[in-house]
Amino acid sequence: MDIALVGPGRAGTALAAALVDAGHRVISVAGRTPDAESTQVGAARFDARAVPVQFAGRGAELVLIVTPDDAIEGTARAIAQSLEPGALVLHLAGAHGLDVLAPIARTRTDVRLGALHPLQTLPTPESSLVGAWAAVAGPPEVAELARAAGMQTFTVADADRAMYHAAAVVASNHVVALIGQVARLAAAAHAPFEAFESLARTSLTNAFELGPEAALTGPVARGDVETVQRHVNALAPDEQGAYRALAEQAHRLTGRDDSGMDDMLA
Repeated sequence: MDIALVGPGRAGTALAAALVDAGHRVISVAGRTPDAESTQVGAARFDARAVPVQFAGRGAELVLIVTPDDAIEGTARAIAQSLEPGALVLHLAGAHGLDVLAPIARTRTDVRLGALHPLQTLPTPESSLVGAWAAVAGPPEVAELARAAGMQTFTVADADRAMYHAAAVVASNHVVALIGQVARLAAAAHAPFEAFESLARTSLTNAFELGPEAALTGPVARGDVETVQRHVNALAPDEQGAYRALAEQAHRLTGRDDSGMDDMLA
């Protein structure tokens, strides 16, 4: 398929590169402007044309809209008239369903619409999608493209997309933020940050292999209110909120009715 990439950032570039590896071809790249550095870099990478957004659909069988979430609808409106009959238009946003492509749906009934959200962290354009999962919507061809890029697929209803994306943010961004707190507390205790890596990796592996409830260990799992209180007392005030919130979630996993723990965490 000939592909138009609208938004040559990390996610769009990573997916386009995976599809090129699968035998497809990027023919045009559109960014903020054709002469923007990111647009020029993306076009050079794929040996494609740098074009204005409103013309990006010309000649493309597959159009990837990979802009920030709040720009998808406007991009869809801008690109609608340049789309080829029968083209497949995909967005990659996790929090949106097909409704965000309404400007195309209203004016171009001769094109197909879909969504493909790679459930993977993509810190660089070279990040691999192989082995990741993807939430897909639209015609069967969307799932076929995801599998061609090395991903496994599942579907999420439009009404559930915000909840699904919240889970993705917790699984990625919030885990990273939590490890950031580990780094700060380790430094405050004059302990090496790298010493906590095995513990963190093993805990995450156990959570997925055994289930979160079975994997939980430590003072909250034991109901050791005194130790949890000692932790809170030792923490700087700006670190206590996150610790209490996560301890409360750990207590929730135990399923126990423990008024002493509840009162302390409150």
